[in-house]
Parts: sequence; structure tokens; C-alpha cells
Amino acid sequence: MGYRNLVAALIVSASPAALAAAQVTGAADEAENRQETVIVTGTTAFGATKSDTPIVETARTLSVETSEMFIDKGALNLASALTYVAGVTAEPYGFSTRGDFPQSRGLELPRYRDSIQELFGSYNSTRADLYTVEQIEVLKGPASVLYGQGSPGGIVNYVSKTPKDTFGGELNAEVGNFDRYEVAGDVTGPIAGTDGKLAYRLVALYRDTGTQIDQVDEETKVFMPSLSWQASPATKFTLIGLLQDTDSDTAAQFIPVEGTLFPLEDGSYLDPEVYVGEPGFNRYNTESQQVTLLGEHEFNENLMLEGTALWRSGEADYHQAWAAFTGAGQSRYLNGIFETQPALAAAAAMQGLTFTDTTVPRTFYQGDNTFDQLAADVRLRAKFETGALEHELLAGVQYQDVETDSDTANLYAGGALQGDFRYVLDLKNPVYGNYPDQSVFDALLNDTPANVVEDLGVYVSDQIAVGKWRFTAGVRLDSVENEVGAVSQDDDAVSTSFGALYRFDNGFSPYVSYAESFETVVGTDRSGNQLDPEEARQYEAGFKYEPRGIPGLITAAYYDIEISNLPNPNSLPGDAAQQQGVSKLKGFEAEARLQFGEVYFQAAASTIDAEDPNGRQLAAIPEEQASVWTTWRPDGAWEGFKAGAGIRYVGETVSDNGTISYTTPDYTLGDLMVGYEWDQWDFAVNARNVTDEDYLTGCLTRGDCFPGLRRTVIASLSYDF
Repeated sequence: MGYRNLVAALIVSASPAALAAAQVTGAADEAENRQETVIVTGTTAFGATKSDTPIVETARTLSVETSEMFIDKGALNLASALTYVAGVTAEPYGFSTRGDFPQSRGLELPRYRDSIQELFGSYNSTRADLYTVEQIEVLKGPASVLYGQGSPGGIVNYVSKTPKDTFGGELNAEVGNFDRYEVAGDVTGPIAGTDGKLAYRLVALYRDTGTQIDQVDEETKVFMPSLSWQASPATKFTLIGLLQDTDSDTAAQFIPVEGTLFPLEDGSYLDPEVYVGEPGFNRYNTESQQVTLLGEHEFNENLMLEGTALWRSGEADYHQAWAAFTGAGQSRYLNGIFETQPALAAAAAMQGLTFTDTTVPRTFYQGDNTFDQLAADVRLRAKFETGALEHELLAGVQYQDVETDSDTANLYAGGALQGDFRYVLDLKNPVYGNYPDQSVFDALLNDTPANVVEDLGVYVSDQIAVGKWRFTAGVRLDSVENEVGAVSQDDDAVSTSFGALYRFDNGFSPYVSYAESFETVVGTDRSGNQLDPEEARQYEAGFKYEPRGIPGLITAAYYDIEISNLPNPNSLPGDAAQQQGVSKLKGFEAEARLQFGEVYFQAAASTIDAEDPNGRQLAAIPEEQASVWTTWRPDGAWEGFKAGAGIRYVGETVSDNGTISYTTPDYTLGDLMVGYEWDQWDFAVNARNVTDEDYLTGCLTRGDCFPGLRRTVIASLSYDF
């Protein structure tokens, strides 16, 4: 512990003199050049790859959505901003208010801001707001060499808005269906009297909106001030503050399979927007505060020191009632439960109670969740030559200290399975107003100790150019300590990555790569031995094509991921080994982003064959996905007019536990945009799911389904200055 604390203190104290992150001096600051930069050169300096190596020279799959792109598509949150990215299942749980849960290559994507992980645990902080973001990057596949422990699916990193050295800004107002109202402002520029050394940016937003579920509303307030200091021609610091407060309810209603995926006995279906909670009880109120320190120091044109430091704190007050889960394959309706529990049916009869076939017992849950984080990442970038080899070396140290705490109370089935039927609900004809007193939850409170995770990582990565060849090699050593109360666990892991790419003169660049990831597993096996970290490796082969004469980039990749040290799916009775399970994922992804004069064209397609340790398809992951989006901004007589259209196809999903199997049908959605830009004004109308398709994104064997997002229509008016 001593050396960890010492190194952590050195990193954090050094950050103001060495900092860096989500920006490059003189690069990517001009919004009007951002789309062309991403399409043509594809640089993501200080973003997901922690370097300014162009995408076309990176032997990995990386997708970028700039703010202009996701605004054109009418994205309202992080998840919807990723619906046109190849290989990403952006909305696996349908309409959600508790957070964003995008998945890449069948697995969860950890959330990063400015290359530092921003979210740990579940339901303990606010979700990212797109108005604070310049661009979103998805680095696919294992990424432990750069980021330490994490998901084999990759990461999603969003780059914060930061100050510019010229004055400008916008005022924006939106109105939409479901009683949506939003006002926002963004102003930036140099501070007078500082000779251009200081620049500021103020970003603020207020949103008041309803949703497709009548009782689920949202009120959000965001304030993000930032200040940049050009300390010298070679040194720049940026300080970003972010305050966010959201009061809302939970959109996930966990509606039974019977009545959503399958009809009820009378052949009818439930209203997919039925509210299963209690208006006086339910809430999901979150707030967070954070300070990010970015900076860079250029010793010379070949040597640069960079870093990121982050302090973040968040909390969530989470209350929800839902239809109780009674076991996979078991009825969740009260009359169905009576058929298997005659004593319970007799208790209802003695009370003179009868229930409809769509009445469910409800579980009532309360959670008081908190989150605190201190993290830093300091890295050195050096360019040099050794004979015929040109090197771009990245060497860094990363430290993070994260504490999460969740104190909960849970009244399973509202006491209905013990004969107390006061809190049941008819899903076809809901009547609200009954829920337990707070004293009930106080008596059930489970005050668990906080979970503290310290992670120290040291990494080195080298990109080597030899003629038209580009080789990459990286290695990282991590030391992770988990503490839960008096229980402590230490893990060490070594992660590696390799890649090779060849750039032909015609713009075609084939590549192969290998990457690893790990994630700690806290606990012991039946013999008392500490469980090993979950490990993953990926083989990837593909190509990148930068057409000559047409701004754009076309990529394609095949990947093979194997995840080991998973819970043993078929252990023999009494077998001490608990980590013999292996999950395998194989897939193909293709993506094109092209600019044909006045028309921007984007297309994506992917397939995946994903097996869990039992050899069954991963639950609720579509095997096929495809999308096309195009935007038209004409010149000449039509100059100022803009229009966009997109189609998204998501294939069927399967959830199978060996006894029960549910198949959720595929669906196709359309999105539209039309608008006009004149002088400093910008007017647009966006419609997502324009035909208002009624669909499910997935159903789980535990017995619930997730309704998709209904049609949203948003009109926006911006004034730029």
C-alpha cells in the first residue's frame, strides 16, 4: 500500500505541471473542420488511443461520431448517438432513464471522459449529457494496455468541450413531443487583458421533459465552466468543472414476457408504456460534481509530456417498484402463482379477494448509492529514429482510487407471497396510491461496507514506421487492490498488444492485431483460493481504405475474442474449481464514411457469433445489425437547406438458459432530419423512429422484456454568435 500511495501522490501533484488530455494545441479546435478531419485523417489525439496517430494507420477498430454528426441524427443521449456505429448495440435495454448501456462486440462498454474512466458500479451517478461533448469515440476490443482492467468489448470515450481562442458561442432552444422543453447556451473566447493566454468556456443546459411513459418525467440542470491557460508557447493547461443534477423516474418497468413477447391468454397484449411503479414512491434522482485538469508541455517537436487528472463524486437516490420476479419460467401474475401455491390462494379467498389475470405482486426497492473517484494519467510521447525505424513511443503511469457504496432495502413481492395483497397492481387497469411506509424500509436496510478499488498501472506502447509498414507493440503492468470492509484482495496483471499494418499507395491498408484485457474477480473458490482475474484475448484482421479524390474512410474487420477464467458452467458436484468457463465471440464489422460533394454518407454492418460459457448465444445480443445515414447540404439556390435520413436494422435476439428460450423479433427503424441555416440562425426538426414502430429490444429468461423507444420529434432553433 505504501508505494501505491506514494506514486499516486506524485502523479496527482505532478499533474498541474505535466497535464494533458482531450485536446491538441492548434488541432481539432475548429468545429467546422472536425468532420473532415475525422473522415480524412482520422486523428484522435488525447482521446481513445492516447495519441494523434491517424485512424488509417491504427491496427485497431476505432469509430468516431463528432457533435455535428450526432446532432444531425437527432441523438438525445449517449446511447442514441451510437446507433449508427458498426458492431455497437446502443440500446440493449430499450427506453431507459437510469443510464446508457451501449455494448460493443456483445459486451458492455465502460464509460470514459477525456481518456479517464468516469463511471464505476451501477446507478450511482448522472448520465453524460451530449451538450457537453465535442465527439464520441468507440475503441473496440480489449484495451487493457492503455486503460488497465476493463471490458473485452472496448471502451467509449467522449471528448469534453474546451475553450477556444476566438470568441463565439450559441444559444439553443428545443421543443418536442412528450412535453419536452430545453434551453442551452455555450459561449467561449479569450479573456480580455491576458494577451490571449487565458480563454474560457461556459456551457449550461436546462431540460424539463416527459417521456413515453406518462408518469416518468425528467428535470436536468447542467453547468460546465472551463478555463485554459497558455502558460508559455509550449505549455497549456485546461481546467474543466462539471455540475449536473437530474430528478427523474425509472423507465425500465420489467414487464412480464406474457403480454409483451407473447399474448395473454385472451390473445391481447399489455400496453408497453404501462407504469408499474408508484407515483409517490418512485424516483431516480442523481447528482454529480467533477473537476478535470488537462494539459500538455512540449519540450521540443519530438518530445511531449501530457496528462489528465480527475476528481469526481456522485450520488443517486433510487426508489422503484416493479413486477416481482418469481423464477425463470414461472408465472409473474398472481393468479398463475396461486395455481402453484394453493395455500396462498386460500389466504386470498379468506380475505374475500379476487384478482384479474393481469394482476402482479410488486417488489419495492430503495437504494442510496454514492461514488467517489480520484484518478490521474501522466504520459510521455516521444518521436525518434533508430536506423530505418521511426518510433512514436508512448510511456505512462495511471492511478485511480474509486469508492462505491450502496445501501439498499428490498421488500420482495411487497409481502404478497406471505398473504399481504395491499400493494399488488393490475397491469391492464392500474390504480396507484398504495405503497409501504418508510419505516418498513428502515427496518429492512442493508448497510453494506463501501467497496474501495485502487489501481496502479504502468504502460509502454510503441508505433514503429518502416517504409509503408506500421507496427505497434505495447505492454502494461497493473496492480489492483479491492477492499470491502475488512476483506482485501490484491491482483496483478500483465497485458500486451501487437499490430501490423501496411499502407499501399492506393489508400488501401490491411492490418492484423492482437490485444488482451483483464478484469478482477473478487472472491475465493470452494477451497479458499483467491479467484483469478477474468482474462480476454482478441485476434483481429481487417483493412482501412482511404479513397483517392473522395474525402472518406472505409473500414472492415474480423475479430475473434476468447474470455477465460469465467464461472465454471458445468462444474461437478463438490468440484473446487470455479473458473473453467470460457466465452467465445467472433464477428465481422464494416463501416463507411464518405463525403460526395454536398452529400455525407455513412453506412455500417456487423454480424456476431457470441457464446456464453455454456455454449449458448449471449442473451439479448443481435446477431446482425446494419444502418445507413445520409445528409444533404446543397450549394447554390438551395444553400442553407439541409436534410438527412437514416435506416437502422437490428436483428433478432435470443435468451436461452437451457430450459427456456425466448426469441425477440428483429426490427427496422427510420430517422429523418430537415432544417435550414441562414446567417447566424439554425433551425432543424428531427424525428427518430419516424413511423412509430412498436418493438422490443430484448427479452430475458428471468421473465421480462424491454420495450423500444417510441417516435420522438424535436424542433430546435440555435443562434450562433
